[in-house]
Formats: sequence, structure tokens, C-alpha cells
Amino acid sequence: MPPKIFVTQPISEKALARLREVGDVEINPDSTHIITKPELMAALDRNDYLLCLLHDRVDAEVISVNPNLKLIASMAITPSGVDVAAATARRIPVTTIPPAVTETTADLHWALILAVARRIVEGDRALRSGIFPGSQSIHFVGGEVNGKTLGIVGFGSIGEAVARRARGFGMRILYTKRHRLDEQREITLGVGYRSLDDLLKESDFVSINAVLSPETVHLIGYRELNLMQPSAYLVNTARGPIVDEKALVRALEEKRIAGAALDVYEREPMVEPGLINLPNVVLTPHLGSAALDTRERVAGILVDNAIAVIEGRRPPNLFNPEIYHKG
Repeated sequence: MPPKIFVTQPISEKALARLREVGDVEINPDSTHIITKPELMAALDRNDYLLCLLHDRVDAEVISVNPNLKLIASMAITPSGVDVAAATARRIPVTTIPPAVTETTADLHWALILAVARRIVEGDRALRSGIFPGSQSIHFVGGEVNGKTLGIVGFGSIGEAVARRARGFGMRILYTKRHRLDEQREITLGVGYRSLDDLLKESDFVSINAVLSPETVHLIGYRELNLMQPSAYLVNTARGPIVDEKALVRALEEKRIAGAALDVYEREPMVEPGLINLPNVVLTPHLGSAALDTRERVAGILVDNAIAVIEGRRPPNLFNPEIYHKG
């Protein structure tokens, strides 16, 4: 009997075709629908291999549905939505993807910087509703980007990619992270180190690129937002819980900062209601890696991992290698 495989949302057709060559594939066909827990449990009752996306929650109860579950292949760099301990206890491999979304996410980050500073979304909505204030009207005056100071919170691969793009805008670039870079590396990258508080005080744009951990949950709260300049903007494409959304709404309503642009949220797919109607906020539905070439590559890696397990091989992107240790 061929392996039975469940995919929680549509992925690249090329990747799905490879998957269908090695097993029977069931898929949630609706790319706008995040599968619910009962739906996922029902699907796993019928299938022994799971391919899931970053937004899917695969907890211990879900994993327990199928005693023959053989794989959880996640399209995430870190499978924060998967109960890895529960899977490991049953020696179920959990696979991930390598950091293949760096450049695409940095592109989107810059799209958000420009959109919120230059009020592009507001202008688009106005034009569609028949408002055209004139080419030199002050009605949609926004913030300058060129020559301003960009403060990057979290300086991993995506933070560095954001910084590279900032150099093209002649920006002064600051960064903060747990372990400071060595002096030569800072010179090479053209960046200056600051503590978080100092970075917030000095930056015209605060760019969130930190990794989500217990230490970074609500790293940016009301106190931190009050350290920013009233003309400054906050942009987050990292993880939603790093920013306290209720505090952000308060800071925006009180005009403590000029605006915000978010691609990630504390309780996805829910968005803090107070953000929805604020005109100086740009919101996108977690589009960081949503570029065709990147999604093709990522889906291919997801399927590589699944095929390896189906064929009895150790998958190339294994997150819990201890399952293969004897004992």
C-alpha cells in the first residue's frame, strides 16, 4: 500500500507532483484556509505522513491521533508550532527548512518601510475612492527614507540583508543583538552597535529582525515605544509576539510614534483589532517568503525531507536527530 500523505495547504505543483510519485497525497485545497485542529486531527487519522506550514499547530494531542505517524515535515526554519518533544518521544522525525527565505523577507521588509513612510497604502485607497489632492499637495506628506537612521533589532542573516539594502538609501545603520560583532565585521558591514534603548532613541526606523524566544516576547512594549522619536516608524517581519500589540496601538493613538508596518502578529491569524482602522499602519498577512522562486525552493526542500523518510533514509533537514540514536 502506498504511503498516505497529508499536506495542510497548497504548495508548489512541481513539488506536489514529486510527492504524488511516491504516495497517495491528500491536500487541503484552499490556500486561504488555515486548517483547524479538528480538521488536522481527522486528516491524520487517515494519513501517516504530515507536511505542514509555519502557521500550523501540531501539538501533542494532534500527534497522538495516529499511532503510526511517521513524519512531521514543517515548512519552517524553527518548528515553533510543533510539539517536538512529543514527536521525539515517539521517535517521529521532525524536519524543517534551512534559512532559504532571507533575501525575500528582506525585500518585503523594505517594501513595508517605504509603504509606511511614504503613505503608499493611504494614497492608493484615496485614489481609488476619487481623491487626488494634486502633485504638490501636503495632504499625503510622509517621512523621508534616504539619509535617515535605521536601527536593526536582531542582526542575523535577515537583519544583515536589510542593512545591505539600507546602504543603497544612504542610511546610517545601527544594530543591537545579544552578542556584539567584532570591530572588523562592523566596519565591513558599515554598522554601529547600540544598546536597545539607545538604538530606539536614535533611529528614524526601527526594524525588528530578532528570533522569537522567551527572552524576546514583548521585547518592544510601551516603555520601549516611548523611547522612540515621534517621527519614527516601527517595522516587524520577524515574529509577532516580539511586539506588544496592545502597547503599539496605544503608542500610535497617542502619536508617540509616526507609524508602523507589520507582516507578523501576536496571535496569528488574529490581528489586534485596534490596528485595523489606524491610517498610519500598514498590515500584510505574513507574506515574508511569498515570492514564487523562494516558495518553489522551499516546497522542494519540504518534499526532499518527506521522500527521504518514505524511502527509509535519514532526512537532510532533521530537527530532532536524537531519534536516530540507539538507546
